[in-house]
Amino acid sequence: MDYQAVLEEVAAHAGPYARQGRVADYIPALERVPADRFGIAVADIHGDVYGVGDWETPFSVQSISKTFSLALVMAQSHDGHDDIWRRVGREPSGTPFNSLVQLEAENGIPRNPFINAGALVVTDRLQTLTGDASTSMLHFLREESGNPDLAFDQAVADSEADHGDRNAALAHFMASFGNLENPVPSVIEHYFWQCSIEMSCRDLAVAGGFLARHGLRADGSRLLEAREAKRINAVMLTCGTYDAAGEFAYRVGLPAKSGVGGGIIAVIPGRCTLCVWSPGLDARGNSVAGAAALDHFTTLTGWSVF
Repeated sequence: MDYQAVLEEVAAHAGPYARQGRVADYIPALERVPADRFGIAVADIHGDVYGVGDWETPFSVQSISKTFSLALVMAQSHDGHDDIWRRVGREPSGTPFNSLVQLEAENGIPRNPFINAGALVVTDRLQTLTGDASTSMLHFLREESGNPDLAFDQAVADSEADHGDRNAALAHFMASFGNLENPVPSVIEHYFWQCSIEMSCRDLAVAGGFLARHGLRADGSRLLEAREAKRINAVMLTCGTYDAAGEFAYRVGLPAKSGVGGGIIAVIPGRCTLCVWSPGLDARGNSVAGAAALDHFTTLTGWSVF
C-alpha cells in the first residue's frame, strides 16, 4: 500500500469539507482554533508513519482520551477488569454525550464508557488503580507515541473547569448512586486534565497502535490480551462517535473515537491506525472533514472491519 499517495488523495477529497461545520464554542479555549485546519496520519503495525496537511500540529484530544483511559483500566486490573463493566455499560446511548437523561432511569450506570458519564466512571477507576489518573495517562501516551514533549494544555483544562457544570452534575448524580469511588472534585479534575492533553495526528496514530496490534505495545510488550483489544475496538465501533455511531459505521466501517477538538482516531485491526483532525464539527460533535476523510480512505483501500 502506497500510504502517502492514498493520504494525498484523501486530503484532496476531504480538504474542502474543512470549511464546513462549527468549531466547539462551549469550551472557549477551543473556539479560537481556525476552522479550516486539516491533517491526517496513518501508522502501520510496524511503526512506519505517513501524513499530509496539518498532521504534526498539536490539538486538544478531548474525548479521544477516553479510549486510552479505558485501555489503561483494563490493562491494570487483569485479575478483575470486568469490574468496570458492572459500573458502565456497552450499549449506544442514543442521546448526546453529556446527557443526564438515562442516568436516573438506569440507577446511575452510564450506557457506555465513551459518553461523558461513562468516561467519568472510567477515570474514577483509573484514579483508584494509579493514584494519579491524568499523569498516568500522559506518561503512557508519551511512551507509546515516542514524543516525550506531550503535555497538558493549562488553558484548555482551566476553560473546561470554568464551564464544567454539566460534567460536575453527571459526577454528583452518579456518586449519589454509589457509582464513584473517589471524591467528585478529584474525578472531574483528572477528567479535565486528560481531555486537555495536546497531541498531533502523528502522535495519536502511533499511540493507538496497540489496538491495531491486538494489544501489543510499540516495544512489543503486551498491554492487553487480544480479546481485550477486540472488545475496546468493538465499543469504539458501536459507541465511539456519540449518537452518530450507526451512521459512522455505515459510512466508514471502522472502530473510531472522536473528540470535540476535531480529532478522530480509527483502527484497522492487523493493519494500521489512523488519526484525522479538522476542528469543524457537525451537530453531533464529530469532525465533518474527518468523517469525510475516513470514508474516502476506506473507499479507496477497501479496508474496513466488514
